[in-house]
Amino acid sequence: MLAALLATALLPAPARAGGTTFTVDPKLGNSALTAVFDAAIGERITAVSSAIACTIEADESTLVGSAKCSVPLVSIRVDNDETKSEHFAEWATNKASEPAACTLELVIPSLKLTPPVEPEKPAAFSTEGRFTICGRPRDDGAAERITGTLVYLPPGTYGDARTLRVRARIEGFDRERYGVSAKNTAGWRARMQQLAPVVATEGTIEANAFATAPAAGEAKAQ
Repeated sequence: MLAALLATALLPAPARAGGTTFTVDPKLGNSALTAVFDAAIGERITAVSSAIACTIEADESTLVGSAKCSVPLVSIRVDNDETKSEHFAEWATNKASEPAACTLELVIPSLKLTPPVEPEKPAAFSTEGRFTICGRPRDDGAAERITGTLVYLPPGTYGDARTLRVRARIEGFDRERYGVSAKNTAGWRARMQQLAPVVATEGTIEANAFATAPAAGEAKAQ
């Protein structure tokens, strides 16, 4: 999920001392989160959302930063099907809370890029982040490994703001480690056995997102 978006904050444009805040606006619709769960003998399920929100704090002089990102549960569509989307919401909340109150969150405590990082050239990254789903962390407390690439787009390249594009990927994401399953949801237990072979527990999550910060002159004017 949405995910590894911290890395977008760490590009020098040009490098400067002190912190810079980059944000991903969920209302723009130009970012996307995609999760694919492909069962070997069952269905290939695709869940998508364009409502990614991130706040990213970065020190561009040291290429070190941190971030917090979130996606509302109700924004996620499964196979563009209303019934499947409702079922996923029930599994995510375990029918113990309202879907509208649930978010999927990712916190990346720290990431450092290796210089040099040049404008308009993809830079590879690898980091770790901790997820919660409806407030539930992974059952073993472990973090998720996140890999991908990022590109810094100077003002005028992609709109007027300084823009950072990130493509991030998490492989082997196990939804059951977060309690997202039929067996944890009241009313679904009787159907668990027949669902077991057709709904994969592990999948791949990919994010394509754009984070922006004001240009140097705009930041001072504000």
